[in-house]
Amino acid sequence: MKKIYITIVLLVFGATASKAADSLEIKIGQMILIGLGDFSTVDQNQPIFQELREGKAGGIILFEKNLSKKNTEAELKAVLSYSQSQSPIPLFVSIDEEGGRVTRLKTQYGFPKTVSAEYLGKLDNPDSTRFYAEQRAALLKGLGFNMNFAPCVDVNVNPNNPVIGKLGRSYSSSEVEVMKHARIVIDSYNHEKVVPVMKHFPGHGSSQNDSHLGVADVSNTWEFRELYPYKALIDSGIVRAVMTAHIVNRSLDSKLLPSTLSNEVVSGLLRGFLGYDGVVVSDDLQMKAIADHYGLKETIRLSLDAGLDILLFANNVPEYQLVSATQIVEIIKEMVSEGEISEQRIEESYQRIMKLKLNIGLIE
Repeated sequence: MKKIYITIVLLVFGATASKAADSLEIKIGQMILIGLGDFSTVDQNQPIFQELREGKAGGIILFEKNLSKKNTEAELKAVLSYSQSQSPIPLFVSIDEEGGRVTRLKTQYGFPKTVSAEYLGKLDNPDSTRFYAEQRAALLKGLGFNMNFAPCVDVNVNPNNPVIGKLGRSYSSSEVEVMKHARIVIDSYNHEKVVPVMKHFPGHGSSQNDSHLGVADVSNTWEFRELYPYKALIDSGIVRAVMTAHIVNRSLDSKLLPSTLSNEVVSGLLRGFLGYDGVVVSDDLQMKAIADHYGLKETIRLSLDAGLDILLFANNVPEYQLVSATQIVEIIKEMVSEGEISEQRIEESYQRIMKLKLNIGLIE
């Protein structure tokens, strides 16, 4: 890693970025990762692009709805290139590409086939795991992505888990096997400078419910060994980003907060006990496990109190529930002005984010 102070690095972007480096609003913006929208071709009039120009988001996430039915690859590259060109600070451009059931870049759009983590775990051939990981990492890099929400390191404690086990998203019921395959995936993505985001901390494999649909309480099913892949991979020094789960676990959080919103889990367990000091990303804060129980402002406040660096709002919701990057920025600025959140807290996350962007060559 080049030992360059972030404030000096930003000078390469000219006066706009230099001014941005001193702006609280820009620092807050770097903490927001938001759904690009419902369009699949470049539409310069989309409101998100104005927000990107103003530095109100540090990253975007794309879904299958952003894939054009015709000329898919060319249109996608155009959308990503234009999005990146609008931001004064290069964006994290992210996607969910685990393989198997969780893939956006499907064969019907002309992309190579993927296989599930479960398939690779049962095959237990490191070369096969590496082949698919390298293929997907190179594809994402070529398209313009630089962040992928994978690998899933949830241990398959409950094979009937509706959101992990039943969907083939876990490599194995063995925490050692999960770690082994996840390490290959992480190494493959790191080589391409596409950030692999390990998920879902502190382990979603034992849940009996889907946190997309409501509360998933694992208090009676979670096992301590679900932390093993995180501990082993963090200690290896290859982990750049971790995504939190919206699960409730009274053994880990005395207030029964979802792990994403829990200071005891994020700052205490992940950063303290496991010694992790990299970027922490929330799972989608509009999933029902969060949105049905916490208002927008409370969700943001608890996320920041917990120690999250990047707040993900995918906006895969009805129109009346959509939130903009501008709204989120204004809420956080208000919290800072009222003393609910300190500027130092924002600065800590900003520095982690910019360090990661430096590490993958987004800023030089």
